[in-house]
Amino acid sequence: MPRLSTAEATVETLLRHGLDTVYALPGLHQDPLFDAFYHAADRLRVIHPRHEQTAAYMALGAALATGKPQAFGVVPGPGLLNAGAAMLTAYGMNAPVIGLIGQIPQADIDRGHGHLHEIHDQLGLMRHITKWAERIRGPQEAPTLVSQAVWQATSGRPRPVALECALDTWARRGEVALPDAPLPLPPQVVDDEAIEAAAKILGNAERPILVLGGGALDAGAEVIHIAEMLEAPVSSYRRGRGVVPSSHRLAVDMPVGHRLWKDADAVLAVGTRFFIQNSNWGIDDRLKVVRVDIDPDEPDRFRKPDVALVGDAAHQLRALIAALAKHNRKRPSRADELAGHRAWLGERLSRLEPQVSFLKAIRNALPEDGIFVDEVSQMGFASRIAFPVEKPRTFLSPGYQDNLGWGFGTALGAKAAMPDRKVLAIAGDGGFMYQVGELATAARHNLAVVVVVFDNGAFGNVKRIQQERYGNRLIASDLHNPDFAKLADSFGIASFKAIDAKQLEDALHKAFALNAPALVWVPHGDVPSPWDMIMMPKVR
Repeated sequence: MPRLSTAEATVETLLRHGLDTVYALPGLHQDPLFDAFYHAADRLRVIHPRHEQTAAYMALGAALATGKPQAFGVVPGPGLLNAGAAMLTAYGMNAPVIGLIGQIPQADIDRGHGHLHEIHDQLGLMRHITKWAERIRGPQEAPTLVSQAVWQATSGRPRPVALECALDTWARRGEVALPDAPLPLPPQVVDDEAIEAAAKILGNAERPILVLGGGALDAGAEVIHIAEMLEAPVSSYRRGRGVVPSSHRLAVDMPVGHRLWKDADAVLAVGTRFFIQNSNWGIDDRLKVVRVDIDPDEPDRFRKPDVALVGDAAHQLRALIAALAKHNRKRPSRADELAGHRAWLGERLSRLEPQVSFLKAIRNALPEDGIFVDEVSQMGFASRIAFPVEKPRTFLSPGYQDNLGWGFGTALGAKAAMPDRKVLAIAGDGGFMYQVGELATAARHNLAVVVVVFDNGAFGNVKRIQQERYGNRLIASDLHNPDFAKLADSFGIASFKAIDAKQLEDALHKAFALNAPALVWVPHGDVPSPWDMIMMPKVR
């Protein structure tokens, strides 16, 4: 067996699991790990941002864009806490992110001595925001624990995991047994009785509908097959967008899904928390519910469904397709009905200007397989109901955490993992300033992300709420901003300014042609609210 340090054994095991990039910030507690990174430089790429939050956001973006596990590394204490928002977001978005977290000397952990970056019960803290977390206590443990980390991150419901390792343990050497292959994922099991029950419900329904979430991202062909068998509209919001292309005859945006909801008699919910439908739209006894989810705890969270299919979506849906053929009734085309609903939505969206025109400009400039990264902003909210998406994993939106400032770092990670794809991030002026320093990272590592900064000089959503609900008593919502074009120039990054949709589209074509980092600054005034098309009332 080879004699390796704990850090070297960790790196070798990551490589054997196909992880060839780490997004990481160096520091004293991670020095032996970074030395191991150095010695593996011919096989391992290290991308260092300017802040720990971005290291974890980059791993998140890479995981969301590829569907594969991605690793980041930071120092303990403040380094971990800085990365915490991204780990929390990865948890909410079911992303396989692996954190490599430093620790104080092993004998002093949780002794309260006041070591640099010491934090009480760091392992326990990590377990609150990850699926699984453990401590590596020696070189012999490293291969096993790294293998388990990858397995935990990717088996069942994908989620972030973390490994901590003490400064002195990283450097400790010993003989280690490296894995020959990743641990096998659990076998897929089909409950034939449940499949049959689901097929009867859906096959006999007159007006079925599908609702998709992120768990359907790798089941597009199966979802489309079932939708076409059932002549069922397919509604998605944020994570499930692109599973069925927006151009498909049965694809509908969420406001249309809400309109269809009150008359539906059966729903197939695939890989979704189903939160909006349960908590906002309403479910009654006239609506039969079939849920597909890889997490056995998920289907019963709000209201017990009529049938729960537990397992990987594609696997379960293939079995459902076979069973549906025996029970499926004939249904008339819903083309005219859906055309009417789309016309209604088009009229509603026509009031959402200039957001819709700006989004059309972005869609015209960004290829179908280009990756669009949503941000918590006025433009981001509108994009969730008005931006056409043709392919899965090309619309990245931060899930229920909806944390301001996530977007730019996430886009950098998506670009690092998918260098042949165009990547565009939108940001408000408030959110962009969270990670403005990462312009340096884009330049340093030549990550050709185009970021569009929509600048209204305010935390726009906060300001609107204060205006509408608090008698225009404005506080802490107006912002003082730099000249964003000059700011980009100072980093050596190309900049453009656009004040309308045509100028934005022209600027984006020029920016993408550079194949280099670029910033487009779009100053604008107040914009209308999209929230009446997002937070829609109970209809059942």
